[in-house]
Amino acid sequence: MKPSPTPPGAQGLRFDGKRVLVVGGTSGIGNGIAQAFRAAGAQVHVWGTRARAEDYRAEEGSDLQGLHFSQVDVGDAQAIGAWTPPFDRLDVLVLSQGIVEYGRAEFDGDTFRRVVEVNLHSVMGCSMHLRAPLKAAGGAVVVVSSVSGYKSAVGNPAYAASKAAAMNLTRTLGVALAADGIRVNGIAPGLVDTKLTRVTTRDPQRLQATLQRIPAARIGTPQDIAAVAMFLASPLAAYVVGHTIAVDGGLTA
Repeated sequence: MKPSPTPPGAQGLRFDGKRVLVVGGTSGIGNGIAQAFRAAGAQVHVWGTRARAEDYRAEEGSDLQGLHFSQVDVGDAQAIGAWTPPFDRLDVLVLSQGIVEYGRAEFDGDTFRRVVEVNLHSVMGCSMHLRAPLKAAGGAVVVVSSVSGYKSAVGNPAYAASKAAAMNLTRTLGVALAADGIRVNGIAPGLVDTKLTRVTTRDPQRLQATLQRIPAARIGTPQDIAAVAMFLASPLAAYVVGHTIAVDGGLTA
């Protein structure tokens, strides 16, 4: 497997004085995005489900150093609405929340609904709850979906369906919120090394089979996704509206 290079694109982008909120920013892709914005000078807030920032561990892929943490369970619509923003203006909202249930558990009705609630309904809920501070700043929204939204996922019907719907929601919100000066775009990651993908990354046979289908010949990193998130949130993407960029090493090409 090829080594993972440091993404070069984000190094020149600065977000000094900007306010960023990363939902799902306590681990994995969301945490990588949050720390990338912090390193670029932004004041970064993150949401997670645990009671305290100290409850997150480095071995789980969490680094909350320098981040402002709030406990918000996006699977609960009332919890989203109850959160009072500590700011009047929000420059960037990254929606990186997501859950998946393996072992064909998503064929159970209650589990299906819970996955869709987190992966889809909360994207709309967060966008609407934070619309006013985003409008005040002329901000950007980045929705993190998945390449699973492009195809079937035999064991994960809720995950695949919710991610496909999140892509279409990104298109619709991109058009609907453009009049407010809010740009909405998305990212569809391929296989990225996080705790959600360990069912593949920790299984040598499954990992090798996947790598054979990735032209870049490696799995992605949260930093790969962060570089594209920063681009979409920056003035460089000022004329990009309603699109989802696949960041997958060529897997879906």
